[in-house]
Amino acid sequence: MDADVLIAGGGPVGLYLAAALLQEGVKVKVLEQRRSRNRHTRAIGIHPPALEALAGIQVASGLVQEGVRIRTGMAVSSGRTVGTMAFDAVSDHYPFVLALPQFRTEELLEDRVRALDPGALIRGASVTGAMDDGDKVTITVRSSPGATIPSSHGSSATAALLVAADGARSLLRGALGVPVDRKAYPDHYLMGDFDDGSGYGDKAVLFLEPEGIVESFPLPGRVRRWVVRLERPAQPEAGPRELAELVHGRTGFLPDSATNSMLSAFSVRAVTARRMVTGRTVLLGDAAHEISPIGGQGMNLGWLDAAELVPVMCAALAGESTGTRVREFEKSRRRAAAASRRQAEINMMLGRPLPRPLLRVRTAAIGAAAAVPRVNQWAARRFTMQQMAH
Repeated sequence: MDADVLIAGGGPVGLYLAAALLQEGVKVKVLEQRRSRNRHTRAIGIHPPALEALAGIQVASGLVQEGVRIRTGMAVSSGRTVGTMAFDAVSDHYPFVLALPQFRTEELLEDRVRALDPGALIRGASVTGAMDDGDKVTITVRSSPGATIPSSHGSSATAALLVAADGARSLLRGALGVPVDRKAYPDHYLMGDFDDGSGYGDKAVLFLEPEGIVESFPLPGRVRRWVVRLERPAQPEAGPRELAELVHGRTGFLPDSATNSMLSAFSVRAVTARRMVTGRTVLLGDAAHEISPIGGQGMNLGWLDAAELVPVMCAALAGESTGTRVREFEKSRRRAAAASRRQAEINMMLGRPLPRPLLRVRTAAIGAAAAVPRVNQWAARRFTMQQMAH
């Protein structure tokens, strides 16, 4: 075979899984369709349970060294702080949410994979189909010029097990015929990164305003991300100046549009595969469950899926009977995905526009809850995904 495990997709989830398996002596090949990394990806938040998993592949310390440790979140309305949330008690080792751009997270994960096996990652290769004969999986591969496919035939590869970590629009999920459930939400966002002149330092801030929420997060290099909720999808011509003006109109802060380093617009949907395991193939990350980016759970959920999958895969490769463990894995991770989706829905609901009288009631309720230590700690644990871990 070309590998013990083939992984379709070299994003953060696929790279994490590859490193974790390589550490166990498993022969892995990762096929990634992109020839270069996307520097405009959205994910920035790494939660404590994910950092624990990343420590297991010797990557967490490098991430923490480069990222911003967010130890406090604030809720602000009409210029007044209505509540704070501290993350001090959520983890013994990582009492914070780490903010780091996804492209840099992927670079550090790739460095670890290549340190374990310089030939494990193949770029410019798209997995377009798979055939499972019960003993092995054979994939079809479409390559771009210059890609080196791990097969003497150049257009296929075989392995004992296959992982589809090829994103929300997974080609492999479709090729396998896995049905999905889809849900669209009335929530649209425009976000961008600017030099940070807010004065909030390493704090995350949620501005609860009548026109809709504005979220603000620190990033390395004295940069701050601003995320604005919109009533309808952003216009194609919307740029840094439009985003800065929206932020200014709702919060009073005016980001310098000339310093913009990333701009992205998105509308929210949820896509859930009805099964994560089909024969010798496992769906992971967004290929298994795409959820709202609001709250920053998707990438972390994928890592936690992968961490739970590694021992099951190792047992299967060793010839052990794993039917019960596979069913338990799928049940556990589908339950975690459902909880994550519900949390994302709550996050979005809290950010939707309200008339001022109702907004005052909601804001007062948030402030009252934040003032109760037990409630504050419970909310902090939910926000940092403690309930999603195994």
